[in-house]
Amino acid sequence: MKTTQTLQPKLRFPEFEGNANWSEETLGTLFKHRQERALENLPLLSLTAEKGIIPQAESGRKDNSNLDKSRYLKVTKGDIAYNTMRMWEGRSTLSNLEGLVSPAYTICAPQKETDSVFFSYYIKTQFLIEQFYRNSQGLTKDTFSLKYPSFAKIKVLRPTKREQQKIADCLGSLDELLTAHRSKLTALQDHKKGLLQQLFPTEGQTTPNLRFPEFENSGEWKQVSLEKLAKRGSGHTPSKSHSDYYNGDIKWISLADSKRLDNGVIAETKIKISELGIKNSSANVHPPGSVLLSRDAGVGKSAIMGCPMAVSQHFIVWTCHKNTLSNWFLYYHLQKLKTFFEMIAVGSTIKTIGLPFFKKMLLLVPSFDEQQKIAICLNDLASLITAETKSIEALQTHKKGLMQQLFPNPDLIK
Repeated sequence: MKTTQTLQPKLRFPEFEGNANWSEETLGTLFKHRQERALENLPLLSLTAEKGIIPQAESGRKDNSNLDKSRYLKVTKGDIAYNTMRMWEGRSTLSNLEGLVSPAYTICAPQKETDSVFFSYYIKTQFLIEQFYRNSQGLTKDTFSLKYPSFAKIKVLRPTKREQQKIADCLGSLDELLTAHRSKLTALQDHKKGLLQQLFPTEGQTTPNLRFPEFENSGEWKQVSLEKLAKRGSGHTPSKSHSDYYNGDIKWISLADSKRLDNGVIAETKIKISELGIKNSSANVHPPGSVLLSRDAGVGKSAIMGCPMAVSQHFIVWTCHKNTLSNWFLYYHLQKLKTFFEMIAVGSTIKTIGLPFFKKMLLLVPSFDEQQKIAICLNDLASLITAETKSIEALQTHKKGLMQQLFPNPDLIK
């Protein structure tokens, strides 16, 4: 039998240590069902995963301004809105606006001792998501509906409103920090994208719009066959009917590694093959530093090998000639051409770029020194993006761990 002395979280702010335990409540006592219809000339709002509730005009969704809005629901600042058929996926948010939302949403209005900011975090904990799933009614195989009566009967633990606000402020500060880091990441990504366009000549030009001072008088870039700048290689898939061709020590890049591409260096693969697999197929082991490009199924994706690797027939590989073509310069050049590769690929089911295209492929290249300068610049920016991405991941992990500490063990609920 549970004792009342345990109804509190593992981590509590100093001013609340020794205070009364959290009380057991139902969501129905904390939130009332707001069912006000569209009686006012209010703006249309949409619930989004990234930004919560925003004006519909900013959501990029279909414009519903001319539809009959008599069944639309009023939502006010401080309400919690959730997608009635997607609450089991955590589709809920706190509203910071007043307006009208689709009847596909359920609107929950906070009562006197309920801090809706606190509960906007609480209802996204894994425990409550599981409760929402259990209490949802299945409509189809992949669709469940959580109507307000089912939402209302779910039990939670609630501290005083002052403690709710303290927890909400703490998590809100973390979210503000995450937002700042995400904004910085977006700015860096946009800057890199812009630089990629500026540091390489545009179509029909032989010099870039942006050039480093020491190369401003170096003349035009030269158009050279890629075949003269790098050794071209290909790949193959060893017979899958021979198990001894697989699970060896040779990393083998296949379509299963698509998500690992376009991130600079690729160092791991989902599948490894054996020396026997190499000997009994047309696959080759390419040296580290080689540049690869997907010519179908994810066409245009590229990467640099971080170690000796083989590839499947879906890829083409170049090993750059020393002091002639920088592998990083080639990688970024391919990245810039990605949209072009996607456009020229042909095929009804899987779009492909045939080998003849790559045999005739021409590149505009500057001197090797300028290639390296461009590559270093873009690599430095990529490093900043990686660092910022890791900071966001660390903050998200910290937030997840903090939420587990700031909310009581769900087993305490009777």
